[in-house]
Amino acid sequence: MTIPEFFQRLLRRVQLNNALAVAGTAAVAIVISFILWINHTIDISNPDQTSVSSLAGLECPHTTARPVAVMLSSDAVARPLSGISQADMVIEMPVTPDGITRLMAVFQCQRPKEIGSVRSAREDFLPLVAGLKAIYAHWGGEATALERLNQHILDNINGLTYEGTVFYRKRGVKPPHNGFTSFKNLWDIADKLKYATHDQFVGYPHKTKLLGRTLANLVDTIAVPYNGEFAVIWHYDRATNSYLRKRDTQLELDRDNNQNVRASVVILMETTSQPIDIQYINIQTAGSGNARIFQDGVVVEGTWRKDSTSLDTKLLFIDKKGKEIPFTPGPIWIEIVTGSTQ
Repeated sequence: MTIPEFFQRLLRRVQLNNALAVAGTAAVAIVISFILWINHTIDISNPDQTSVSSLAGLECPHTTARPVAVMLSSDAVARPLSGISQADMVIEMPVTPDGITRLMAVFQCQRPKEIGSVRSAREDFLPLVAGLKAIYAHWGGEATALERLNQHILDNINGLTYEGTVFYRKRGVKPPHNGFTSFKNLWDIADKLKYATHDQFVGYPHKTKLLGRTLANLVDTIAVPYNGEFAVIWHYDRATNSYLRKRDTQLELDRDNNQNVRASVVILMETTSQPIDIQYINIQTAGSGNARIFQDGVVVEGTWRKDSTSLDTKLLFIDKKGKEIPFTPGPIWIEIVTGSTQ
């Protein structure tokens, strides 16, 4: 072997060793990257990650707190209501033959300094409270509702029992709309009564993407067919992807913080009613019926369903494929409307 041939073979061997070293280094790098990826995946599923509220699907300091549902007046004389913009969910329905409506505001994430005016319990709302696993706050109630509440079917806080402590009368507000409370007052008495304060509601599904807008499903204005001063209009605000609430052509405000009342989801829930007497009607809030779900500026046709064999079953909203409809995160308003009687 000549000297030049020796150096050529030596050079090829060095090059081969370098290539193997580079390949080995790359392989090690891939293995390390894979290990880091596995660890990252595990970290994402860490149970200590930030959670979201079961109702509105929002991150907040009170995601594990049990919801508190408060009955509120809807009359013009009681407006603006206190705390209404801070509710995670509000359910509204007619309660009298002439179309007076009543509201039930459900609080979880936010804790208003003042809530009111607080009004009476109604039997139609009881299955809805139970389905949310909420504590029910009210000031008195119609006879049937109070009879059932006195049987302890729900954890409830009655203003007739706690007037002057948990609940108070506010000067300058016309009775019977002058009853008020605060979230702190309600939470403190719930603790003293040894009511569970941890959320047991299974929650509503929430989505991360906007729904597609087409000419077929585009809806910017929602007219809720309540009577006279109780009629409601919702207007879609594209800039915030939310709906603004109007009554008597005026934007509805929250007296507690002077904020506009907004919803991320507005649901028209259709059902039937039956007159009880000159003062009351019964609204069917268990069973099933048609529903229109408005979110992201579009409407989805579906149905609502609540098992009538058990008081505390969840109120479901189902699409045409039989699947539960996911909601845009944010406040939910359910407007219960009835076009017929039984």
